[in-house]
Amino acid sequence: MQIKKSKIVANGTEKMPSRMDIGALIDQARFFDGISREHKSALSGYCLHCERRKNATLFHEGDEGEAMFLLARGRVRLHKTSADGREVVINVIKPGEVFAEAILFEEKCYPVTAVALTDVLVLKLPRRHLLSLLQQEDFRNDLIAMLLRKQRFLTERIQLLTGASIEDRLRGFLRQQYGERERIVVEINKKQLASAIGTTPETLSRMLQRLKRQKCLQWQEGVIKITDSFWNPKE
Repeated sequence: MQIKKSKIVANGTEKMPSRMDIGALIDQARFFDGISREHKSALSGYCLHCERRKNATLFHEGDEGEAMFLLARGRVRLHKTSADGREVVINVIKPGEVFAEAILFEEKCYPVTAVALTDVLVLKLPRRHLLSLLQQEDFRNDLIAMLLRKQRFLTERIQLLTGASIEDRLRGFLRQQYGERERIVVEINKKQLASAIGTTPETLSRMLQRLKRQKCLQWQEGVIKITDSFWNPKE
């Protein structure tokens, strides 16, 4: 799908892309499955086109929540800051996914910090417009159903991070982000990946070396080559 591009400046740009581009993005986003054509059209009319450079912060934990976001291009990391100052990665958002939807119901402030892992293109859906749509019962019911699906995903992710091995976490992350492929071009570095699967860069490097010796997986210059034995390990 082609997206109308604009020049990225240091502090980002925001403007309205064509209605067709926005409509296609919303149609392809699983978060909006089940939403009526009328409501999708209304959402399209509210969207703002926003680009940010790699490593830019889209919003900080505790900032007033002004919008929900739909990622169109790139990768975004969501993290919380622990009491000892560590960044705990909650999720890595891939194209087609929505984030910061919590500000519609839970609280007016963002519960996490969002950082661009790559140059990104997002659609911003302003909170004030979404709240006006929520006054309509059918839209409200559809959105609640979507939030419940997102909650199930986050519950499964917590279970994975707390109960799975590092290799299983890596497998789950790659499968969720890219699907089961023999060749993956990754936009993030090894340190970012380690953070995303809840381990240290040193532990990840040791595991990658082991997988390379086993001829299961090889990461070289931003490309991961994977064999079937990695996707389907023997018990």
